[in-house]
Amino acid sequence: MASIGVPGLIIILVLALIIFGPSKLPQLGRAVGDTLREFKTSTKGVMDDVAEDLNIEEVTETDKIKKV
Repeated sequence: MASIGVPGLIIILVLALIIFGPSKLPQLGRAVGDTLREFKTSTKGVMDDVAEDLNIEEVTETDKIKKV
């Protein structure tokens, strides 16, 4: 997968400036930031739940082995 790089970022910023205008860019940036923050929080919560479930399953498997 290719990275965007500096020239690509400049093109994207110029296009965003043309499409949305200078007055909407701060609102757009804030909305994107909030969305990314919410996504990161959600994925962290899911990862914590999965890790907790795996840890519980590991403990129960260990208990089963000890009983035998």
